[in-house]
Amino acid sequence: MHQNRYSRQELFTPIGAGGQEEIQKKHVLIIGAGALGTGAAEALARAGVGKLTIVDRDYVEVSNLQRQQLYNEEDARKKLPKAIAAKYRLEQVNSLIDIDAIVADLTYQDLLKLAKNSDLMMDATDNYETRLVMNDVSQKLSIPWIYGACVGSYGMSFTIVPGVTPCFQCVWETMPQNGQTCDTAGIISPAVTMVTSHQVADALKILSGNMDALSGKIVTFDVWENQYQAIGVSKLKKEKCPSCGENPTYPYLTPEHTMKTAVLCGRDTVQIRPAEKKAIDLGDLHTIFSTQGLPVQYNSFLISVNLDPYRMVVFKDGRVLVHGTNDISEAKKTYHRIFS
Repeated sequence: MHQNRYSRQELFTPIGAGGQEEIQKKHVLIIGAGALGTGAAEALARAGVGKLTIVDRDYVEVSNLQRQQLYNEEDARKKLPKAIAAKYRLEQVNSLIDIDAIVADLTYQDLLKLAKNSDLMMDATDNYETRLVMNDVSQKLSIPWIYGACVGSYGMSFTIVPGVTPCFQCVWETMPQNGQTCDTAGIISPAVTMVTSHQVADALKILSGNMDALSGKIVTFDVWENQYQAIGVSKLKKEKCPSCGENPTYPYLTPEHTMKTAVLCGRDTVQIRPAEKKAIDLGDLHTIFSTQGLPVQYNSFLISVNLDPYRMVVFKDGRVLVHGTNDISEAKKTYHRIFS
């Protein structure tokens, strides 16, 4: 049975038997086990990647089942950590590969340690702070990583190769940020599948030794509006970029560029300060929350919204209070429901 397992993949000439051997030697680190993470993990497991390390801080909920393909109703009923549930399912898909599941909210120190032993990092996160950390880790250790994001019917993907492409920091500064998340704009599964397909295709190119097949472009699409673009970004690479420039400082691998959290004594509240100060348009947030029918209060200084079972207060400078919990992980999860 094992002899013919990857035969159809080996018949694909650009991979062949030699490329398959390379794939089976490789270690891929997947950050996030939500919609993108489960899709990428399953595809790579079926492709025979030697080792997968899956990191996620969350647990399975019923609302995940619409698009997160490795999970079932029993996982949601038991509230299994996503990384653990993913490992259980993937071991049934391919028992020949090594799968490591880590339930954690990664710090930059954690990611540096994990990435040292990997050949590729896959982005399946829900926030830009983690992506900026991944970017600096990638540049510091010279490990490629593949960015992916989707919301509504829209998605995008970009493969970052240190020393070859612009890094995420270079590109991110020029990208429009609409602030939408799956919890504010929703998401349909075909958008997830499209992003995953682009990410995994590039992953197989890298893992099999076909680096020349990478396009070096950002791919964006809207599956509902029938739009597709591949955008060249080579000119966006900056000599003075703090992450990939001539004299890199890797700013997101320092405590100064890490989200600050604190439990407020006696108030059953967690305060969150974003790594970067940013002005929040409270009017836009009020419109988003009101459109969803969420209980919301609003003035020129702050906005308060009930996100059952918690209440979140957002200030103009980006500072957030999550009332109803002393659990920092739960507070950060609530925060990222609104801010990607």
